[in-house]
Amino acid sequence: MTTLIIARHGNTFEPGETPRRVGLRTDIPLTEKGRAQARAIGDYLKQRQLVPDVAYSSTLQRARETADIAVRAAGYKQPVFAIDILNEIDYGPDENKTEEEVIARLGEQALKDWDDKTIVPDGWNADPLEIILNWQGFGAQIRAHDDNEVVLAVTSNGIARFAPYLTGDFDAFAAMHDIKIATGALCILEFRGDQWHVVEWGIKPDV
Repeated sequence: MTTLIIARHGNTFEPGETPRRVGLRTDIPLTEKGRAQARAIGDYLKQRQLVPDVAYSSTLQRARETADIAVRAAGYKQPVFAIDILNEIDYGPDENKTEEEVIARLGEQALKDWDDKTIVPDGWNADPLEIILNWQGFGAQIRAHDDNEVVLAVTSNGIARFAPYLTGDFDAFAAMHDIKIATGALCILEFRGDQWHVVEWGIKPDV
């Protein structure tokens, strides 16, 4: 059985700082709270005997830093591989804008459709089919040897929300879960029999 742990990077905004919608073109580091969230991810995996056999992250520093801290806390001593398919989407004209500015341009329904149905709002540079195919290809790659590996993938919210398409029934999953993942949260999928199953979704380890 292959186990896939998907984690969202930790916090990138300081207390009191107005959050912004940061995507592919906004490469910012973690805050101290974000680093604590990364350590909490690693502690969670170690306590549950889910130490990764291999770890991946996006190429953005917030994901790379989260992965590096988490795997050290978990006891993993191998390199973390940075891969482009885990990079956050490009939010187009809404990149690095506050939520108020984004809502003013798009309207609340467009963001609700994004959060509930992964419908990409007008102007954002993201191809849902490409993201889904990337997850399917990644899933096929990590289970190819069927050697009971635990795999960690650290990414961003815009990419992670498409991972349930691996199950083959995204609509049923979305009807039961909030597909949006909080910063510092993780999800656990297992490949059993002949398909992927979501075991846990949006777990927020204690910091």
